[in-house]
Amino acid sequence: MLKNHLRRDLQWLKRQARKDRRITVAILGGLLAAWTHQLSGGPGASPSPLLLALSAALVVGSGGAWLVSAYFVTRSLRARREPAGELRWVARIRLGKEWAFASLSAYVAWHLLHFVTELVMG
Repeated sequence: MLKNHLRRDLQWLKRQARKDRRITVAILGGLLAAWTHQLSGGPGASPSPLLLALSAALVVGSGGAWLVSAYFVTRSLRARREPAGELRWVARIRLGKEWAFASLSAYVAWHLLHFVTELVMG
């Protein structure tokens, strides 16, 4: 009976991980498209060096988090067959999702920084 419960729990974790992986891939794809669109817009007004440094730090932070998330997602492409391997697979997907949301947060902070800058300066 205990083995059936564990098997059922593992199946639930795997289903949730597959759903999380789809969410993560959607976030990563959306962020890549958003950054491409945003950064290809051309130079705006020259901001102060402090704002330029904050903006660059947010871009680098978001890019780094995106790369870490993509690494975890690619490491989870191949499912393992033994239960311990499956649990590591689930953990990698969960870590990838967390890093994708960190990258999204940095993008939102970058956007907010530019919005507030335009509001104050404009």
